[in-house]
Amino acid sequence: MSLPPPPEMDPSTSPDRQDREKDVAARAAAELVEDGMIVGLGTGSTVAFLLPALAARGLTLRCVATSPRTETTGRALGLSVESFGTLDRFDIAIDGADQIAPDGWLVKGGGAAHTREKIVAATADRFVVIADSSKTVPAISPPIPVELMQYGLAATMRRLGDVRLRDVPRSPDGGVIGDYFGPVDDVEWAAALLSATPGVVDHGLFQPSIVSDIIVAHGEVVDHRRLR
Repeated sequence: MSLPPPPEMDPSTSPDRQDREKDVAARAAAELVEDGMIVGLGTGSTVAFLLPALAARGLTLRCVATSPRTETTGRALGLSVESFGTLDRFDIAIDGADQIAPDGWLVKGGGAAHTREKIVAATADRFVVIADSSKTVPAISPPIPVELMQYGLAATMRRLGDVRLRDVPRSPDGGVIGDYFGPVDDVEWAAALLSATPGVVDHGLFQPSIVSDIIVAHGEVVDHRRLR
């Protein structure tokens, strides 16, 4: 008996298509960077395409990375990456996202760097989000990444309800990484709940007010939205 043919893959979600779209979005964002800028560099698979695109422009930049991996890769490509400790603002920060809702709410933190990413995003004059088309969603849904303190961890998890810890190393700053699976139908309420819970270092819900631009690639076409 012959086996049935494998199910057809949606070409819009194929790995090759997603990688191409990430590259297209990253290159579009790299063109927004100007010589002499202070640049915040995010973390993740889309930022992996941004770094060489940015390095190829040959600009004189001061960069800060949100993760050790981005820092190492950026320096290997010739970017000047320094400590955040001496800077109090960025001209621009560029990062990816795991979910992008129509109203500009984001979910970030698949790579467990959301606390640093949010600090950098909030410090930038212009925060640019880059993504392939698979990251756009009709509404935000769980899971929501969270970074938790080890101190009182069991009590924090009890207060939050449905939180599941990841079997991953701690964050670069020593936090425990997990995901919140509770209700997020009211995203503002969920963000306020997570922010107000003692023991939560930070969470992966990013409000539209800190987002300046959203750049999403659909094939070779770039959809660039300005939020502010």
